[in-house]
Amino acid sequence: MPRVKRGVNAKKKKRKILKTAKGMRGARGKLYRIATEAVDRALAYAYRDRKAKKREFRSLWIARINAAARLNDMSYSQLMKGMKKANIEVDRKNLAHLAINNPRGFSQIVSMAKANSPR
Repeated sequence: MPRVKRGVNAKKKKRKILKTAKGMRGARGKLYRIATEAVDRALAYAYRDRKAKKREFRSLWIARINAAARLNDMSYSQLMKGMKKANIEVDRKNLAHLAINNPRGFSQIVSMAKANSPR
C-alpha cells in the first residue's frame, strides 16, 4: 500500500484556521493551537448571537412602541389588542419606526386602535 503524505491538506487546514483568526489579538491570531480554540469559540458565539439579536431587537421595538403609545394615553397591550380588532396588520419593526419618525401617523393608528378597544 502506498504511503500517504498529508502535508498539503494539513497546511490547507492550518491556513484556513489562521485566516479566520486574522485580526485577533496576540497568540490567538498567530499560533495554530490557540487560534483553533479561539475560532471555535467565536463561531459558537456567532451562532448563538444571531438568535439573540432577533430577541433583542424585538424587545427594543416593543419598548419604543410602548413609550410612544403612552404619549397617546394608551398602553402597549391595549394598543396591540385594539390594532388586532381593527385588522391593522403592521409589524413591530415598522410600528416602532413609525413611532419615532412619524408621530402623527402613529397617533392616527392609536386613535383607530382606541376606537376598536373595549374600554
